[in-house]
Amino acid sequence: MTMIRVPAGPLPAPPSATEAEPLPRRKRRTGWSHLVLVPVALLFATPFVQMFLTSLTPESEINRFPPRFFPSELTLDGYAKLFRDTDVLLWTGNTVLVSLVAVVSHLALCSLAGYGFARLKFPGRNVGFLMIIATIMIPTQLLMVPTYVMFARVGIIDTLAAAMVPWLASVFGIFLMRQFFLSLPAELEEAAVLDGCSRWGTFWRIILPLARPALATLAIFTLLSSWNDLVWPLIAINDPSAFTLQLGITNFQGARRTDWSLLMASNVVATLPLILFFVFAQKQFIATMTFTGVKG
Repeated sequence: MTMIRVPAGPLPAPPSATEAEPLPRRKRRTGWSHLVLVPVALLFATPFVQMFLTSLTPESEINRFPPRFFPSELTLDGYAKLFRDTDVLLWTGNTVLVSLVAVVSHLALCSLAGYGFARLKFPGRNVGFLMIIATIMIPTQLLMVPTYVMFARVGIIDTLAAAMVPWLASVFGIFLMRQFFLSLPAELEEAAVLDGCSRWGTFWRIILPLARPALATLAIFTLLSSWNDLVWPLIAINDPSAFTLQLGITNFQGARRTDWSLLMASNVVATLPLILFFVFAQKQFIATMTFTGVKG
């Protein structure tokens, strides 16, 4: 048996805080990046803070020179005029309905199409996918006239359906879901097939639960685009009862002088739901960007 010799004398004291090993390079790099990103984040947040403060500023202080960032007093007159003089609740309800239909249809149709192009083998799959991707190069303005003519023949002009139909699916959604499904290992589906699961059962029980980050990201982009859409509703909708929030605010403000407190209050009402939705879904958004960047 080998004996271990213990040196005589007291044991050495642990290193002090000043003698401790330096932090790893990655942690030091992260600390420096935070020093850069925090001021940049504050810079980008400044317009939103200014918008919110202006919505609470009295009209007499908004037009004063030099302007003040923080008002001397706060008032809710802009919000009172917004809800008293406009149909903002009706516009918000219409926008919520359009965005809800857009998000649900995107999640259903784009995920099915993306899974088909990623996993199913059928004649013309690659050619069909390339043709779909090629439509991105067509300017949106070029499609407005034929789309308007087609909707007029169907009879949905001046209705809320005219704002919903263009958001049922998108090329970006199909591309995003296909790239995410390609990043998933095919062994999961093969194991499910060996256990007797059908193709639909595999998609519904295994693939979709794993695709929650991609679905959340698609929902974010679809909500942002459909909620802020103005050009197409401005062309296709003239009935005030079918106005969306952006269209209603634009028409109301264009018919009167520029009331900055009311305008900023309406912008706060239109922006706040998007900010809250993104705050709750940002983790899923980051996870999707990581997955889709691994395999393309």
